[in-house]
Amino acid sequence: MKLSIVTTLYHSAPYIEEFYKRIVKTGDKITDDYEIIFVNDGSPDNSLDIAVNLCKNDSKIKIIDLSRNFGHHKAIMTGFQHAKGDYIFLIDSDLEEDPELLIRFYEEMEKYGIIDVVYGYQKKRKGKVFERISGHVFYKILHFFVTKEYPKNTLTARLMKRKYVDAVTKFSEKDYDLWCIFISAGFNQKGIYVDKTCKGSSEYNFTRKVMMLVNTITSSTSKPLFLIFLAGIMISAFSFIYMIYLLINKLLTNVAIGWTSVLASIWLIGGIMMFAIGIVGIYLSKIYIEVKNRPNSITKNIYSNEK
Repeated sequence: MKLSIVTTLYHSAPYIEEFYKRIVKTGDKITDDYEIIFVNDGSPDNSLDIAVNLCKNDSKIKIIDLSRNFGHHKAIMTGFQHAKGDYIFLIDSDLEEDPELLIRFYEEMEKYGIIDVVYGYQKKRKGKVFERISGHVFYKILHFFVTKEYPKNTLTARLMKRKYVDAVTKFSEKDYDLWCIFISAGFNQKGIYVDKTCKGSSEYNFTRKVMMLVNTITSSTSKPLFLIFLAGIMISAFSFIYMIYLLINKLLTNVAIGWTSVLASIWLIGGIMMFAIGIVGIYLSKIYIEVKNRPNSITKNIYSNEK
């Protein structure tokens, strides 16, 4: 099979039929040997019913129905594991990314030959002021902790060759950020500018963005633990120097050491220790998750009309 088109379903009911019509029209321009894989990530609406009705009349459609909502990244990985094509095109079904990008990505890949992945990115984030500012800060922190290669303002849409997807699916960790895996897998990747349709504000509020940031960092690097170690050395050195200063000051001036400074120091050190223990605790929880070795997703049903 030449091409696999992978997309996920979650609150996707209003978009599925239009997405299907456009992606079929686009796929037909490249090859007639392709499949469309819908991964239903426990969508609470009737997305599955709509997809199943389409599947009854099209043998190219395969639906992977997960037993519950496992999350966008794990649903995508499940789709990769079922894809059979020499090329795999990943795209969201909500039409914020045009299905016609497949042709543009394919032409870009064929033009250069050595390119294994073509992905889309925005020149700058859309949405309200808070969304743009928080997104900018998000990537700045990721570039510091994870890697400067972490692509900024990337879209889900990307076209990948078989060998690259095979490498991505070899990553077996249970708690991960898929975009970090996309980077870690290596190969020749090329980003191209894409206009993205913005239907409204992001579903990610401030709390969810912070949780996503913490999860991405702790899933991808141990740098925070190293920084805690450095901070401990610096605080210990500062405390030792300050203690000597207080003793000398007491001997020379006979001025009593104030309780205010002592209490402030205790609160500062206590806060830092709790912060450090919290970070260590997050890493321990991730080890606990990996040791349990639970499956990343569970497939309840597979719908197909293959002849």
